[in-house]
Amino acid sequence: MAAYVYIMASKRNGTIYIGVTSDLRKRVYEHKQGIFEGFSKQHDCKNLVWYETHDEIVAAIQREKTMKHWVRKWKLDLIEKTNPQWNDLYETLSW
Repeated sequence: MAAYVYIMASKRNGTIYIGVTSDLRKRVYEHKQGIFEGFSKQHDCKNLVWYETHDEIVAAIQREKTMKHWVRKWKLDLIEKTNPQWNDLYETLSW
């Protein structure tokens, strides 16, 4: 089963949130609707700006934990590399 590490943002160069899920479309929808209390709702992180797919949830969780320890510049560089305009990628999810 696929697993995903993803980054939500409040706006370009704004607050970012890193998460992991086995259902990316559902989880991003939940962020957009503010369904769960917490950091991403409090900071209005509603735009999916980056994600990557993993074959195993364990690998995705490890990647998420590693990324959460990165300095902010590394996270921003990762987003800019594949999504320089910080477009919301939610509508591009095709499954």
